Amino acid sequence: MSVTPPAAGDPGAAASLDADAPAVATDGSTFSVRPLDEVDDVHAGAAVLSQVWGGDNAGMPPNLMRALAHAGNYVVGLYADDRLIGASVAFFGPPAERTMHSHITGVLPEYQGQGLGRVLKNHQRDWAFARGVGTVTWTFDPLVARNAHFNLRVLGARVTDYLVNQYGAMDDGINRGDETDRVMVAWVMAARPVPTPDDADVVASVEIPSDIQALRRDAPAEAAAWRRRVREAFAAQTAAGLVVGGFDDDRGYLFVRR
Repeated sequence: MSVTPPAAGDPGAAASLDADAPAVATDGSTFSVRPLDEVDDVHAGAAVLSQVWGGDNAGMPPNLMRALAHAGNYVVGLYADDRLIGASVAFFGPPAERTMHSHITGVLPEYQGQGLGRVLKNHQRDWAFARGVGTVTWTFDPLVARNAHFNLRVLGARVTDYLVNQYGAMDDGINRGDETDRVMVAWVMAARPVPTPDDADVVASVEIPSDIQALRRDAPAEAAAWRRRVREAFAAQTAAGLVVGGFDDDRGYLFVRR
């Protein structure tokens, strides 16, 4: 499941916010990130994620969240004062690899556009780094422009793979009726963010729609055509020995030589 869904905050709005000092909303609310370590809190977190994903009650079941938290994994909630408005879940990878995979993150629609996705990712980075994790990975839908911008331009994560129909059919308000192609990214904790490549280094680009959500709603056949087109373009560039070096809001994914 995409870690940074279309509804998970404005990627460009939070450069001044970090996990060390809670953000303050325009209405005076204070945001904070806290572990979901009580049963009631876990159920509330699962309900928030269900709402973000359009009613998918099976997307992150509370019993699984509880088990992951009890086993020492990353299960946190984002609060506006005492109201739970977002949640994030990640789990450790193979011990020798010192990795953590961030499975799902979401913020309620009325709190989007305030940079809270950045607040959650910064908290996740600090939490992982303190536990000896060197790299955090996650997937996202390559057709969602705001996620590509956030993950590649804002966070500076590195694309490692293109996964075709990674999760199969999903019955939620965001993914229903579409194939679940995903881009895998790696965020190296101790490294500088990967910069957007210089124009001179860009060999090819793969365009994506500016608003795939609107196309899925209003022109599903066109949305499906974009899925196939982007999948084929990624495969062609990879076969030519190119890798994704960054993302541009106008040109899309920027491919460079290895």
